[in-house]
Amino acid sequence: MAGRNQTIISEFLLLGLPIKLEQQNLFYALFLAMYITTVLGNLLIIVIILLDPHLHTPMYFFLRNLSFSDLCFSSVTIPKLLQIMQRQDPSIPYAGCLTQMYFFLFFGDLESFLLVAMAYDRYVAICFPLHYSTIMSPQLCLSLVALSWVLTAFHAMLHTLLMARLCFCGDNVIPHFFCDMSALLKLACSDTRVNELMIFITGGLVLIIPFVLIIFSYARIVLSILKVPSGRGIHKAFSTCGSHLSVVSLFYGTIIGLYLCPSANNSTLKETVMAMMYTVVTPMLNPFIYSLRNRDMKGAPGRVICKWKILLSL
Repeated sequence: MAGRNQTIISEFLLLGLPIKLEQQNLFYALFLAMYITTVLGNLLIIVIILLDPHLHTPMYFFLRNLSFSDLCFSSVTIPKLLQIMQRQDPSIPYAGCLTQMYFFLFFGDLESFLLVAMAYDRYVAICFPLHYSTIMSPQLCLSLVALSWVLTAFHAMLHTLLMARLCFCGDNVIPHFFCDMSALLKLACSDTRVNELMIFITGGLVLIIPFVLIIFSYARIVLSILKVPSGRGIHKAFSTCGSHLSVVSLFYGTIIGLYLCPSANNSTLKETVMAMMYTVVTPMLNPFIYSLRNRDMKGAPGRVICKWKILLSL
């Protein structure tokens, strides 16, 4: 709290996207359409899973939570970006910036943990099909989701409190379209070594360990399939895991491209483009990936409509 009391800057200026003024309206319409698609797509997934009894399984329970996380993750940054593009007002209050950073970390981390839970679910379904209902009990599913929420809340709060103790007394221009933690650290005029150390330590918890666990789950799945190779088994495994693998590739692919493949020449532009990928594009594509590549999801709207027609006729 001492660092916060010493803060001279009361607001930050978000530069937004490197777009020419004459192209602002075009990109505003594009991002607005993408955001509406994200909200409607993920809401549709949530509603369909709730209404269709066939989808009341562990896999779709995790998918419902993932859709909620995607919806919120996109809503943390895109509305503010649209406001900046429409009103040409890049300012964001100090408290608002820290709040945005907290929820950005929270829902970004939550997606990472939910993808691990979904990978474990697929591992049990393929490697232990006879014991699937026993292992993936409702209690375990609720525990995995609750643990994900607790860990992400702790991680996001830790970095937000560490950021709040820093002093910002010089430049207040953030070369990004949201309050990115690394961009804020560059603006701080007090010692940031503790923040950087905690980013390094907790980064393994929320990114590296989940990614390794997902790889381990799919390695076990592949080994299980190779023990009893059959065309039917391979097709079933691909149809079961294909959607999840696509989402994992999108989510972790952009993060790996951003943090493990640094570029000295266009780092700011690259960070902005990559951030757009995992804050806008990925949450928008996830509902399409799961609905187009999943037989149960494609048949769910028809089942729900038929159910409502029967209820209305009665």
